[in-house]
Amino acid sequence: MLLRPTEPEDWDALFAVASDPQIWAKHPAWDRFKEPVFRAYFDDALASRGGLTVVDKASGRVIGASRYAAFPELDEVEIGWTFLSRDFWGGAVNRQMKRLMLAYALVAFPRVVFRVGENNVISCRAMEKIGGRLTDRTESIVRGGKPVVHVLYEIDRTGFTAGPLNT
Repeated sequence: MLLRPTEPEDWDALFAVASDPQIWAKHPAWDRFKEPVFRAYFDDALASRGGLTVVDKASGRVIGASRYAAFPELDEVEIGWTFLSRDFWGGAVNRQMKRLMLAYALVAFPRVVFRVGENNVISCRAMEKIGGRLTDRTESIVRGGKPVVHVLYEIDRTGFTAGPLNT
């Protein structure tokens, strides 16, 4: 697996992966498989300058994306907006990707947070697998005219050093 900055030329390959409705079925942005919704996600990734494209080294195929967002005033960085092609679910790719992203982020920030839709069972399970600690922090956003609650997981430098990502 290779992580590299997302470029405008990644549109076709990323949308080809993201256009699978099952990727988003349990996600708060359940309609992200639709071109205009994914276009907004993609454009935001480019504008943020924190977007990363995930490439399968063996095939050279784009298999997903993730992103950083820094919050210096909170002394933390967020990792999120992650999606992977379903044929890479349940394997080592997510763990490897998060390990690389955490190692990089924790050089500059004492903790990394992950915002997960409270009903997104797949992402909550993935967070627990990589050693994320569920905090008491929640956030609510309005999506499609309805409030969507997100829970926050975190991994700090100590947790990263001792956590399951290192096993």
